Amino acid sequence: MAPTAAEQTEHHQHTRKAVGLAARDDAGHLSPLAITRRSTGDDDVVIKILYCGICHSDLHALKNDWKNSRYPMIPGHEIAGEVTEVGKNVSKFKAGDRVGVGCMVNSCRSCESCDKGFENHCPGMILTYNSVDVDGTVTYGGYSSMVVVHERFVVRFPDAMPLDKGAPLLCAGITVYSPMKYHGLNVPGLHLGVLGLGGLGHVAVKFGKAFGMKVTVISSSPGKKEEALGRLGADAFIVSKDADEMKAAMSTMDGIINTVSANIPLTPLFGLLKPNGKMIMVGLPEKPIEIPPFVLVATNKTLAGSIIGGMSDTQEMLDLAAKHGVTADIEVVGAEYVNTALERLAKNDVRYRFVIDIGNTLDKVAATTE
Repeated sequence: MAPTAAEQTEHHQHTRKAVGLAARDDAGHLSPLAITRRSTGDDDVVIKILYCGICHSDLHALKNDWKNSRYPMIPGHEIAGEVTEVGKNVSKFKAGDRVGVGCMVNSCRSCESCDKGFENHCPGMILTYNSVDVDGTVTYGGYSSMVVVHERFVVRFPDAMPLDKGAPLLCAGITVYSPMKYHGLNVPGLHLGVLGLGGLGHVAVKFGKAFGMKVTVISSSPGKKEEALGRLGADAFIVSKDADEMKAAMSTMDGIINTVSANIPLTPLFGLLKPNGKMIMVGLPEKPIEIPPFVLVATNKTLAGSIIGGMSDTQEMLDLAAKHGVTADIEVVGAEYVNTALERLAKNDVRYRFVIDIGNTLDKVAATTE
C-alpha cells in the first residue's frame, strides 16, 4: 500500500504492515485487523510490542461509554516492548532497548504545559488510541504488533523492571504517582488513605510504602482485607460501610487517593482527613460529585483531581518503582483470551491487572482469523 502524502517524511521509508485487535462497533468485541503504521520519521522510535496492559478505560472506550469512540478501535495504552529502529535525530534510544509507551503519543510540544513537562495538560495532547494524530490518521493502541512513536513519548524500562509487570505502571502507576508527588503525599511518616483496591489502588498502596508512608486501604469489600495487609503491605484496612471503623479513623489521614469510579458519598470520607487534608480524585464517576461546602471550608480541606502525568515524571516513576521493587500484580493472558478478559474486567474479576502477551500470541490469533 502506497503511503499518503501525510505519511511521507523527508527521508521516506515504507509504511509498515501491522496487525491489531480491533473493535468494529460499540459491542466492543475484538478481532484481528490488518493496519499500517507510519514510516519512521526523523524523531521516531519503532517498537515491537511484547506486552500491553488492559486498563479499565479501554473497556469504557470500546463500549463508547464516553460518547467519543471512533471505530475501528485498537485500544491499549500500557505498552511495553523493544526498539527495532530509530529515526536519524533520535539520541535517547537505540535498537534493542526495552521501552514503554503510556497514554499519550504526541502533543503540541510548544505550549506552556509542554514546556514545563506536563504534556498531559496540553490542549493538543494526542492519546495513544482513539485520537486524531497530526497527520489526520486515527491512533491505534497497544493491542497490536508494533507502533511508531515520537521519542519524547517513549520511556525507558530500567533493567530491574520486568516488561509484563511494569507495563501497567505506564497508566496506573503514573496516575497515582503524579498526584502523590505534586500534593506532598510522598513524605515518610505521613498517613495516606487509598480508597478502592483495584488496578489503581493496589499500585497506590505500593508507592505509598515505597515513600515510607503509613498506608490505610479504605474499601467497601471486607474480603480484600487479607490481601491489602498481607500481599500488598498496607498498614491498616477500613471497611467503608462499617460505622465504627470509620469513626475510629476520623481525622487521622494527611491525604486520600480516591481511585473509585462509582458515585459514592464523599462526606464521610472527608471526615477521615486531618485539618488541611487533601482528597485527590483519579477515578471518573459518571455523575457530578455532591459535597456540602462546609465539609471543605470548616477545616481547610482540599478536593483535587489528577490525570496521568508528564513524560519526565513517568520516567521518574518507573525508575523509582524499579529501585523499590514496585510492580503491578498481573494476570498474563494470550491474545485469544482478550474478549474473555474484558468480560471479567467488567465484573472486577482480576487481581489486579490483565496484561496481554502480545509478543508470543498475537501472530497466532491473526493467522487463524484473517
